[in-house]
Amino acid sequence: MARDQGKVGEQKSEILQAIPAACADETAAVEFIERLRWGNEPWCPRCGDLNARQMQDRQGNRNARYLWRCHGCKKQFTVRIGTIFEDSRIPLRIWCHGFWRACSSKKGVSALQIQRETGLSYKSALFLMHRIRFAMGADPRPPKRSGAVQADETYVRGKPRHKKRMSERYSARREEWSKKTPVFAVVERNGNVRARPMERVTSQTVGAALAEWIEPSAEIHTDESRVYHFLGKPWPGGHQSVNHSAGEYARGPVTTNSVEGFFSLFLLKRGLYGTFHSVSKKHLHRYVDEFAFKYNTRGLDDGERALVAIRSAEGRQLRSRIRP
Repeated sequence: MARDQGKVGEQKSEILQAIPAACADETAAVEFIERLRWGNEPWCPRCGDLNARQMQDRQGNRNARYLWRCHGCKKQFTVRIGTIFEDSRIPLRIWCHGFWRACSSKKGVSALQIQRETGLSYKSALFLMHRIRFAMGADPRPPKRSGAVQADETYVRGKPRHKKRMSERYSARREEWSKKTPVFAVVERNGNVRARPMERVTSQTVGAALAEWIEPSAEIHTDESRVYHFLGKPWPGGHQSVNHSAGEYARGPVTTNSVEGFFSLFLLKRGLYGTFHSVSKKHLHRYVDEFAFKYNTRGLDDGERALVAIRSAEGRQLRSRIRP
């Protein structure tokens, strides 16, 4: 008996079915973003008025610029206003493609790859990807971590291009690239991660980050590094450590395996070293935000992750000298 082929591909979520069309057609992309942002009730991003109408041409078709008019403030607007898409001439279908590739590629996607896939210039592709990473770090004040929280740091080194051919004129820049940049992170047990680059990892900088990120009642798990020695008495929730130099990586529930897994799988081996190869210190925090977002949404499928990322684009405007 022949197998019924009618259900092939029907297990895809609604967003997974809509994204391919949004990546291929500009009108479909605009309507896709409008549905995600407004649902069935468009509102003016300038004044918040719900009384808005879609502008049309003389033939009754939608305006070529996809404009809306607000009856409250009497101004025109598009779905781009008040988002990372604002002031960008990059078509929304390419934005949808960038979000999809960033959310479905576990190791990340480089600007050069986006350039090859979309036909953008490299500067425009880099500008697009930085804005997407900016949206992924949308929550500036997430809730503090509680329970058992693992803390650790790692060091990321930038890699200069054409190192052997660099003249003496660029020796200072080469030396700057060779320095490692510390990245500090905390991971709640079976929970989310928070991470950011630091100029230096000291008891003061680590203590400030822990006070900002975790509840005082949380128990901190670290390795034997000296920067965590100050956590013995001042920290109300307690401080436990494992001694890596003695071959101890877990002592009952005390371990740093989760935060080290974030560094090795999500941030370093799969991402910075496997895909991007060289990342400047100036933009390192964007890449850290991207991989922290992926780690925190690891329980979602690619479509749900893209949905969260696109919705995070609202109210996030990144100014840059790089123009599309």
